[in-house]
Amino acid sequence: MLRALADLPLTVLLLGLVAVSMWLPASYAVIHSDHVTARAFLYSGLMVLVLAAMLGIATANRRPRNPVRASLAALVLAYLVLPLAMALPVHQALGDTRYLNAWFEMVSSFTTTGASVYEVGRLPEAVHLWRAQVGWMGGFFILVAGMAILAPMNLGGIEVVTGRVPGRGEAGLSQITHTATPARRMLQQAGVLLPAYLGLTVVLWGALVAAGDRSFVAFCHAMSAVATSGISPVGGLQSGAAGLAGEMAVFVVLMAALSRRVWPGAVLYDRGGRLRDDPELRLGLAIVVLLPLVLFLRHWVLSSASMPEAPLGVLRSLWGGAFTTLSFLTTTGFTSSQWDATTGWSGFGTPGLVLAGLALFGGGIATTAGGVKLLRLYALAMQGGHELERLVHPHVVGGSGALRRRLRGEGAYLAWVYFMLFAGALAVAATLLTLLGVEFEPALILSIAALTSAGPLADVAGVPQSFAALGPGAKVVLAGVMVLGRVELLAMLVLLAPAGWRR
Repeated sequence: MLRALADLPLTVLLLGLVAVSMWLPASYAVIHSDHVTARAFLYSGLMVLVLAAMLGIATANRRPRNPVRASLAALVLAYLVLPLAMALPVHQALGDTRYLNAWFEMVSSFTTTGASVYEVGRLPEAVHLWRAQVGWMGGFFILVAGMAILAPMNLGGIEVVTGRVPGRGEAGLSQITHTATPARRMLQQAGVLLPAYLGLTVVLWGALVAAGDRSFVAFCHAMSAVATSGISPVGGLQSGAAGLAGEMAVFVVLMAALSRRVWPGAVLYDRGGRLRDDPELRLGLAIVVLLPLVLFLRHWVLSSASMPEAPLGVLRSLWGGAFTTLSFLTTTGFTSSQWDATTGWSGFGTPGLVLAGLALFGGGIATTAGGVKLLRLYALAMQGGHELERLVHPHVVGGSGALRRRLRGEGAYLAWVYFMLFAGALAVAATLLTLLGVEFEPALILSIAALTSAGPLADVAGVPQSFAALGPGAKVVLAGVMVLGRVELLAMLVLLAPAGWRR
């Protein structure tokens, strides 16, 4: 039975899992006597499960002619099809909302963007649970897909490490894909990752409850932190009751989004090296330490803000900067309860620009974080430093081992290609939004938030036009940008390249 399920198309299998997962918020709604919401989730789950069963029967004997391209197609198709099913219970539970808004909400959640078109108080708790749960599933999905689909094809940032052409993969890729379907490879990798992913969520849930959060709020925040979705049922981590202790627990969990080496299974495609020598982790920690210090020291250089109560106010300022920096660097979007103290101490009037820059940097490759990714930035920085060194010593030969030479050579070239594609996609998205009637500054910030999977950036940056105020066309554009930023542009180009159709 399990073997037959593993041979089904990946999208059909995921559709069935989504249907079953709808019964968790249905059960929560029943326990809290919200029978209208419970029926919406129960009936929607049954409908989607029947649809998945019918599609499974119809496609049971289907075998793709090009398994390599089918793997990428299945990944993209999941982001196009699954949110349509996920939006059904939201639309039915609210009743007075358009299906487009419910679909946008689910695209945002599944891509771990965390942007919302609804006010916090408008949604029932079961719908908030569903949003956080979809974000949690989306984070797990991209973790599994990164190792099972993207890494063997030298995509998702792995191409910077290997230096190989994106999309071609290793010599044994064709044999692997012909003997194991995308669903089978995803299931195998999911078995490796699920204990760590679920265990980290449960531990953080317990820590937030112990810190003072209500169990429901703590559960949603735990799922959102592990998946770096930034989804909250109370308007943000700073609005919860966990306080400083809760922020410290979340801070530790967010460190997992700085490096793929933290997660099991990454060593299969990136052997060797110790965690403390990981360039992504070291660069990320350097940013988390240096940026709050710069904001702190700015007080004496440019700011005329009043000095906080020392030393407690100084520590609060530093902590608020460190937590918020890590949160937006990993594209989570939570802000510290002490962030106001940080901006007040530094006198920085436009923190949105700093946070947008952090979101553009992004976290580690093959993690739940979005953005350009730290390893690509590290490769570009290494190459830039090497070129500056050659200005002084034209015949200098770079050393530091084979890995660093690849990062400085082919890796830096591929990182620059991706950076240009990323900048081009950002420009196109902002242009489309302005053509649809959005002013330039909101269009740029909203595009950055969507492309980097950092939806809360729009609220923190103080954009005068929220996601809810956008027209239907702008929402469709941003939903497409979210999917593009989550799957990554190189993967989309490999999928659309005519050379892949002939193989």
